[in-house]
Amino acid sequence: QVQLVESGGGSVLSGGSLRLSCAASGTTASSYCMGWFRQAPGKEREGVATIDAHGRTNYTESAKGRFTISRDNAENTLYLQMNSLKPEDTAMYYCAISPYAYCSGSFSFKLRAYWGQGTQVTVSS
Repeated sequence: QVQLVESGGGSVLSGGSLRLSCAASGTTASSYCMGWFRQAPGKEREGVATIDAHGRTNYTESAKGRFTISRDNAENTLYLQMNSLKPEDTAMYYCAISPYAYCSGSFSFKLRAYWGQGTQVTVSS
């Protein structure tokens, strides 16, 4: 049974940083595509960053240069380092794993994915 447990969300001021964590169980995270998604009120869910089994990463344009997705294979944990946060980053952030070894972007997650419970990120100005 695949389970994803997220942590690290919270409230910060504009320009601050947060590090989101996603602990995976019931699967080997390094063997599959994993990603971070977010959904703000009134907006559709958006792929923020993804990483596949080869370590290939992809970011949405607004995240480039500010966010870094990484994975600790020994801990079976996915991370999202978020720097220079802006109020526009405010959203519910979800961790996801898609049962494919290769991915670039979020397409495979639309086919099939397991999702975490979400963690709220609020950035105030």
